[in-house]
Amino acid sequence: MRETIHIYHTNDVHSHFERWPKIVRYLQNERKRHKKNREHMVLLDIGDFIDRFHPLTEASDGKANVILLNDAAYDAVTIGNNEGITLSHEQLNTLYAHAKFPVIVANVFDENGDRPHWMKPYVIMTFGHVRVAFIGVTVPFQTFYELLGWRVADPFDTVAQLVEELSEKVDAIVLLSHLGVNDDEKMAETFPQLAAILGGHTHHVFEHGKRVNETLLCGAGKFGHYVGCLTLTIDKNGRKVDTHAYVQHMDVFEYACEETKQKLNDMIRQATHALAKPIVYLPESLTIDWFSPSPFASLLAQALNEWCEGDVAMVNAGVLLSSLPKGVVTKGDIHRICPHPINPCKVYLRGSELKEVILQAETEQMKQLRMKGFGFRGEVMGQMVYDRITVEKEQMIDGQAHVRRIFINHQPIEEQKTYAVATIDMFTFGHLYPEIYRAKKKYYMPEMLRDVLAWKLKNMYQQ
Repeated sequence: MRETIHIYHTNDVHSHFERWPKIVRYLQNERKRHKKNREHMVLLDIGDFIDRFHPLTEASDGKANVILLNDAAYDAVTIGNNEGITLSHEQLNTLYAHAKFPVIVANVFDENGDRPHWMKPYVIMTFGHVRVAFIGVTVPFQTFYELLGWRVADPFDTVAQLVEELSEKVDAIVLLSHLGVNDDEKMAETFPQLAAILGGHTHHVFEHGKRVNETLLCGAGKFGHYVGCLTLTIDKNGRKVDTHAYVQHMDVFEYACEETKQKLNDMIRQATHALAKPIVYLPESLTIDWFSPSPFASLLAQALNEWCEGDVAMVNAGVLLSSLPKGVVTKGDIHRICPHPINPCKVYLRGSELKEVILQAETEQMKQLRMKGFGFRGEVMGQMVYDRITVEKEQMIDGQAHVRRIFINHQPIEEQKTYAVATIDMFTFGHLYPEIYRAKKKYYMPEMLRDVLAWKLKNMYQQ
């Protein structure tokens, strides 16, 4: 008794809908083909399907994305960090209220330890004579989940328990993993019982899969550039599983679903209307310059300092994508100029560490850095802007302006003193600024940078 299952998967679409009508048409064609040939087909998403940079996602709290998944007839999904930690607890708890598919997340719980009613740790699907279990896990950003009222468990411990539970019940196990390629490789090495791992988070592309021992790793990139397909052939008698994978590049696929395209356009128009809600009236324009002092960037630094109750504040000018003209400012305007899923935070740095951060921030290399990831949805870092910090520079022979002295509240910086620095969570990830990466931190959630900006504008101009 042999069965072949064709498993199609997307990951890290991040609300990039420009290829979505093509993806839907491609999947419709594949579904018709498999049905005609009496073959099994499954359609899965591996997380980060939403991204609040897009007005449609922002206006609907992600629920419009779920409508699109329903319309495309997805069979199951897992969540990524964009679903898990860029929405408030209530927004995530209601995100899938009208989903027509199960949400598979084995390692996220309510803060009391209960599993949310809308999450399943796994699903078992039957295909003819064989049974396949699909387990879902997401990246365990513990600090952020806890601040939002969730608990997140170690995915390796979680998978270990479920593999033991399921191995005798099913003929194959497939992991939906929004963990990233490094953890996927470790999963494959640790759990040979996994027939395949459908991956996401690190936006990797495996055109024909990557085999680690007996497990086939799959990844379909980002932004809907690809749709992945995993083919499982299972011989129930011999308990043997054969796996093959490929990706279909959507940019070379010629056809689009016109119905989906029209629906998307209608939904985006409705979202734009919903975001047209007035926030404040500006009596004068707020201008931004990414590489020179500007009032808008200074206002944002001041707003961060007030919000986080810091001693000082620092933020890069590049997070503000454009100026705000005089007149009515809407929610959509704030979202357009500050679309990042970036949260305010406070870090504690000794004066010597803060000095190192400032020296690095003032280099041309850092100002001109074109960032990708860590929540940043802009083009370039731009210069660092400060509140209650004064950086005194001098012109050198090489033509560059070098930092001469640093003042905190008009006093020379004290190298052994600890300062509470209001900033953005982006600086705490990776190694942009090692001193900040290593520092004690306090994150402010679920509010994002644009919420802080709107709060400041309201306080300034609605009194």
